[in-house]
Amino acid sequence: MELDPYVAAVQRQLAAAAEAGGDDARELAARLAPALESAVRLALQDALAAAASEITLELAPGSVELRLRGRDPEFVVIAPQADVPDHADPQPAPATISFDADQGALARINLRVPPQLKERIEAAATSAGLSVNSWLVRTAALAAEGATSETRVQGISRDARKYRGWAR
Repeated sequence: MELDPYVAAVQRQLAAAAEAGGDDARELAARLAPALESAVRLALQDALAAAASEITLELAPGSVELRLRGRDPEFVVIAPQADVPDHADPQPAPATISFDADQGALARINLRVPPQLKERIEAAATSAGLSVNSWLVRTAALAAEGATSETRVQGISRDARKYRGWAR
């Protein structure tokens, strides 16, 4: 996403506002406009990051990330990962937990946990490469489905003898 048009718009608006103040105001605006570029870029990036976080809450277990390529941000949408079939194993595939995005709007739950548990949840989500919300959705789905050791989440299944699947 190119931020230059937005930065230029703020600089033009500053110049237009300075027109009403006379020569001293125009001169000050001309000196301030280039200095505002980095502040405006940072404010826009903060707004985009906040938007990505809000969208991620609605997409769970998928997510949206904001990444920087040079000076320009880009959005990356990460869809929930589908199970990868294990064609080499003749055993039937383990049960899967479906996170169907077509089920309609998502519901919101306020959850209060002790600080120590919150830290453990955040650590578990980070180690799984997920947002806390995505991790909690998956964990709640496993609990709600009466998860066994044969349940497949994120394409990995485990039984008492072996692991099979994929990891990232």
